[in-house]
Amino acid sequence: MDSRGPLLRTDRQIRYNSFALFLRCGSELLFKLLIFGRALRQHFGKLDVGLIAKKACRPAVSGRLVSGQFEQKVGMASHTNPVLERLERNIESVVLGKRDVVRRILVALLAGEHLLLEDVPGVGKTLLAKAIAKSIAGKFTRVQFTPDLLPSDIIGSSIYHEGEFKFSPGPIFANVVLGDEINRAPPRTQSALLEAMSERQASVDGKSYPLPDPFLVIATQNPFEFEGTYVLPESQLDRFIMRIDVGYPARDAERNILRSHQQGEPVDGLASVVSISEVKGLQQQVRQVTLDDSIVDYLQDIVEQTRQSNEIQVGVSTRGALAFYRASQALAFLSGRNYVTPDDVKSLAIPVLSHRVLPRGFTAGSEKATVESIIERCLRNVNVPV
Repeated sequence: MDSRGPLLRTDRQIRYNSFALFLRCGSELLFKLLIFGRALRQHFGKLDVGLIAKKACRPAVSGRLVSGQFEQKVGMASHTNPVLERLERNIESVVLGKRDVVRRILVALLAGEHLLLEDVPGVGKTLLAKAIAKSIAGKFTRVQFTPDLLPSDIIGSSIYHEGEFKFSPGPIFANVVLGDEINRAPPRTQSALLEAMSERQASVDGKSYPLPDPFLVIATQNPFEFEGTYVLPESQLDRFIMRIDVGYPARDAERNILRSHQQGEPVDGLASVVSISEVKGLQQQVRQVTLDDSIVDYLQDIVEQTRQSNEIQVGVSTRGALAFYRASQALAFLSGRNYVTPDDVKSLAIPVLSHRVLPRGFTAGSEKATVESIIERCLRNVNVPV
């Protein structure tokens, strides 16, 4: 009989016990890794994936890098506002194929500012104004500006009635006012409208009358007809938060427009989906949208670039910078975020700033494409915070 038998059995027992211990430790480690992985998914599932993807795909830029700023931002709230969703869908149900235009008008509404639509007749400018007024259950008025239009035709006047003068409000006393072809009215009438836009009140015979709230003026002008017009000076253009164009619709969208008008005007049957009080609440929420210091620096750098550019005679004013700030807040809020990103600022630079600068060798109402190309060059000269 082999005397090594007990030793061999002891050796096999040790190996078996070691292997069992290894399996038990490995299974415990795997279980802990699974728990840790689940916790990571729950945490990172709440992040703004779109922002992370944009950061990952953004090319490297030279100059200042702001470390740790946007890593903190991705943890902030990001959600879709149901009230804004209803409002946007309702307007787009009659304004077909113009999502970008609708969103920019909503930016102006949320920021509490006014909009200048510059385009040829017949592309849906009046439809846009009617759709937004009906959607918010607001009062809509339209003023056709002509060379003989007087300030009292817009603001209103005092009428003698039964032994006393009573104020009869003009069409400006509405929530949404469409000023059609504003550049056809004389400067005195233009000033009356623009003063009311700025002060949110109308003064007649020494008395001030507050305008409705919310108050949105959508002014239009034809960029191709100048005969019999009065060009808006830069000081008055500066009161519009954005200058945008509508443009012609795509072929498929135009086909849908033709079909939808077969039985009449769709906007006439448009129902309101948002109340006036809800719009006021949205405007208050927009003011709570945060801008990191790096974003404010980026915005100011763009504004400063317009003032230092050799191609620009008059740069963006402080009022223009404030409009830029408000528009960025509104766009971020419309996108479901409570913080502003560099993409928000960059996408708004041309519509917000192009009508506020005066290129060298040009006068008011300079060629739009020329001004926009200058703003684009200014953007390229400013480092984007990362």
